[in-house]
Amino acid sequence: MRLPSRYSLFPFLRWLPGVDRRSLGNDLLVGLSGAILALPQSIAYALIAGLPAEYGLYAAIVPVIIACLWGSSWHLIAGPTAAISIVLFTSVSPMARPGSDEFVALVLVLTFLAGLFQWLLGLLRFGNLVNFVSPSVVLGFTLGAALVIALGQLPNLLGLEVDSQRTAVATLLALVEHLGQADWHALLVALFTLTVSLLCRRLWPRLPALLIGVVAGSLLVAALPGFFASIALVNAFEGKLPPLTTLHFEVNSLLQLLPAAIACGMLGLVTSLSIARSLASKSQQVLDANQEVRAQGLSNLIGPWFSGSLSAGSFTRSALNLQGGATSPLAGVFSAVLVAAFALFCAALIAHIALPSMAAAILLICWGLVDVAGVRALLRVSRAEFVVMLLTLLATLLLELQTAIYAGVLASLFFYLKRTSQPRFKYTRDGDDELLRLEGSIFFGACHYVQQILQLSRGERVIVDAHHVNFIDYAGVEMLHQEARRLQAQNRQLILRRARPQVIEEIHKLEGAANCPVRFEE
Repeated sequence: MRLPSRYSLFPFLRWLPGVDRRSLGNDLLVGLSGAILALPQSIAYALIAGLPAEYGLYAAIVPVIIACLWGSSWHLIAGPTAAISIVLFTSVSPMARPGSDEFVALVLVLTFLAGLFQWLLGLLRFGNLVNFVSPSVVLGFTLGAALVIALGQLPNLLGLEVDSQRTAVATLLALVEHLGQADWHALLVALFTLTVSLLCRRLWPRLPALLIGVVAGSLLVAALPGFFASIALVNAFEGKLPPLTTLHFEVNSLLQLLPAAIACGMLGLVTSLSIARSLASKSQQVLDANQEVRAQGLSNLIGPWFSGSLSAGSFTRSALNLQGGATSPLAGVFSAVLVAAFALFCAALIAHIALPSMAAAILLICWGLVDVAGVRALLRVSRAEFVVMLLTLLATLLLELQTAIYAGVLASLFFYLKRTSQPRFKYTRDGDDELLRLEGSIFFGACHYVQQILQLSRGERVIVDAHHVNFIDYAGVEMLHQEARRLQAQNRQLILRRARPQVIEEIHKLEGAANCPVRFEE
């Protein structure tokens, strides 16, 4: 039995010896920028997930460190994300009141289950399974999640108290019912935050616009306490490092959480690997997908024991890592350490953040998730994939989000199977012979279609150019034997031309080469 090497157990040993003083200093500066960006985002994502604000910071510490050290990407940084947060909220809120101890405990158990699922996929080297979640599904889900998140934050932006709902449509209907109770003071703070953030983003694009906008809106509330007395603030918490947490596994809860955990795990992996591949293509890095899957799983397996909710790759922070010139995953480690320092020494400042300001910042994050160019490109390239995207988008608005992911995957697989079950044929006549050029594999899903084509052929010799047939299964072999026998009874022949050796070998297995009714030509 071959034992795993030290590089398999501790993959960071591959690049750690190459770190020098110069690269260390550069990674520290990039990590500082990442921490500044992570602070408002992490708090916002915790509120989206229905968690206390501090849990956003906790999710940006231990899980990030583990994913950076055990991952394959030089630049990918994990942590809480908008899409993951809204799935956590919609999955757990029917089981417990958001923000309660029970709710937090269930979120952490769900995180552990999702991490276990991810880690097993990586351990079994099934990392490529995430490719079955097509980009069109991710695009549709992301657009839908942006709308769901925005709708969920409108009560905070308008100063309303609206109970959480299971779907976006239900949230919208509940919001309309309470619209007459809106507090225009809260709306004013939100608009001020949006204005400052947008101006900062336009005039000084390198500065953390979200953080500056949230600080400006909160300072406005603090400066006029009488005028803005009705404005709600983020709940205060004790400044400390991520506390150790004991997870409680109850059978009923596990069964309820398992479908959502698998959906969250798949969504997190698709997001993380998509970002990692995009960055690797720009940095000319060779990416190990299975190692990255194991790292994401390990971070979510260990993270909840340190109060960290589900994490996945963050595009904004990862892109900042690449653009800032990070030379190793230590930039992500430094970012997590600096977030921990903030959670320990600056927690009291969070109690002064105005909820309408945070809601405005979340709306800006949602706007960043809307990929108009991607939708237009998808419409130009593939109508079928555009339909998959649209179905996934509608599912996110009408169904619970984890159900929407499954619906999108099923729609994507449906169109894929529809294409592969009807391989392309090109017809050519050569005297009494009929030549059929087959472009596709002959498997159980395509057998009926291929058989129909063969039965409609009229040549004395039905010649199938099988050069592009890469795979044939038992159903395909049996069907070819059956059609060859039928043609023999009519004094005709079924001939496979230019068939690959592995295809010929599979066809011969059924009755042996001597008794095989199918003929072969070069």
